Amino acid sequence: MTASHRFALFATGISAALLLSACEPAADNSEVIPVQEATPTTTEQSEIPGDMDAHAGLDMTEGDAIVDETQMTDMLKDYTKSMTSMHNEMMVGMGYNDPDTAFAKSMLGHHRGAIDMAKIELKYGNNDEMLKLAEDIINLQQLEIDIMNKWLASHPDAPKPKPNTEAMQQAYARSMDVLSGDMVLGIADPDPDMAFARGMLAHHIGAVDMAKVQLKYGTDEEMRQLAQDIIDSQQPEIEVMQDWITRTSFDAKESNNLTGSAQ
Repeated sequence: MTASHRFALFATGISAALLLSACEPAADNSEVIPVQEATPTTTEQSEIPGDMDAHAGLDMTEGDAIVDETQMTDMLKDYTKSMTSMHNEMMVGMGYNDPDTAFAKSMLGHHRGAIDMAKIELKYGNNDEMLKLAEDIINLQQLEIDIMNKWLASHPDAPKPKPNTEAMQQAYARSMDVLSGDMVLGIADPDPDMAFARGMLAHHIGAVDMAKVQLKYGTDEEMRQLAQDIIDSQQPEIEVMQDWITRTSFDAKESNNLTGSAQ
């Protein structure tokens, strides 16, 4: 898949989210979401494989992919801004030469995105189980953010690509495609708790995928251990969200059936 096609898919996903939210009350603020293009600090853009180049910046203001905030709920605006910021920071990391620094920088942005999403749930959600999960995510992932910040301060990127750099970048690009598409669909759900559960489910699955990439290509023991810790902590939360989504969807269906029978 070419870079332009891959970007078009992401832009289409954003558009789908807007269409799904169009039936909600419109917001007054019509300011277009600002996007700053992320550029790798050590790898020239021309050296990044095509899969990575496609993600070099999430520009939602070009061509047909114009985001008009008047079509969005306040919640979806918050999620979209958070997702854009996360995407751009992750792309910087994924452009790094060294697999360990690429993982640390990319996962740093990914974790910040998770905390932003959890704060949005605390702002709009009302389900006790999802609110508790949001608090747990903030507490745990902030600790891991501190670990990555400290590690990155003493581990600069390699000046030149390594033999496995291109394969590592392509693996991250593939995981980014899945993460972006599934998250867009999730956060577009009009119910705040379901939007959080579906969006965070995709986010966690993406984190596990990224951690597996690190275990395959990384060599630093501290970052490899962090990757394993992320898998061990987020896999149980994935199961919690999957179970909650299934139960909640079933209850809603049963309620609709009962309402229909009563009429």
